[in-house]
Amino acid sequence: MRLLVESFWRAAAYCLHPRIVLLSLVPVVVLMGATAALAHFFWQSAVTVVGGFLESSVLLQTLWAWLEAVGLQSVKSMVAPLILIVAVTPLIVLTSLVLVSLLMAPAIVNLVAQRRFSALERRYGASMVGSAAWAIGSSLLALVAMVVSMPMWIVPPLVLVLPPLIWGWLTCRVMAFDALAAHASAPERRTLLHTHRKSLLIMGLVVGFLSAAPSLLWSVGLMAIAMAPLLVPLSIWIYTLIFIFSSLWFAHFCLDALQTLRSHTDSTNGAVAEAVVLGEAPAPALPPPLPLP
Repeated sequence: MRLLVESFWRAAAYCLHPRIVLLSLVPVVVLMGATAALAHFFWQSAVTVVGGFLESSVLLQTLWAWLEAVGLQSVKSMVAPLILIVAVTPLIVLTSLVLVSLLMAPAIVNLVAQRRFSALERRYGASMVGSAAWAIGSSLLALVAMVVSMPMWIVPPLVLVLPPLIWGWLTCRVMAFDALAAHASAPERRTLLHTHRKSLLIMGLVVGFLSAAPSLLWSVGLMAIAMAPLLVPLSIWIYTLIFIFSSLWFAHFCLDALQTLRSHTDSTNGAVAEAVVLGEAPAPALPPPLPLP
């Protein structure tokens, strides 16, 4: 618990580092460019498709008739864009996490290592390609879990719990792997992920619930459509900052745990070697003599 809390506050302090602030703008620029391009080419056609589906829905005919009766015909035209915004938000979260993992995590881990763990040997248990494959594969699993769990979101308590749980699991898998990719060997990484699995999962869940906070920006309802040019970049930047903080948190925690593991291993090996030299531990047994012919 001490390591969990200490690494949390260190990560929060590192978020104010000028290099981290500048790095946080990279995913925002990339995502905003991609979002603007996709909106330019596909937004209107997507709104038309969703609007046509809503118009043809028998279940919604009563709602449309009631809106027209009370003079709210304009609300009907705003439902399709609002549905698209809600549907695209999980993709923005997922893309933000992947971009932070691929573009920023190595630089973040290097910064933490240089300032706190400069003597920690790098054993490169995973390559950059391996880290990318791990992040993309884990993200696809999380996306499948999101799609499968969506029907359960109609239950009010579950919509507040299931998405943060999925994002927390994904953050734990991706950020812990990235934090140890360069410094830990593959056996060390597996040992640490198993030994500290509960703490790492708690960290992921905390980040998962934090990542639900930007969704409150869209709680203004139909006004979100008019405010989308402001809310989209703001939410992307908040998501990016949350995942940057999580990368810093996992880097501080995992590198500290790795240093402790190696210190314990070195001291244990040294004690065993000293005991053998002093005769306090049995020497390796010699093989039995061969029988005479």
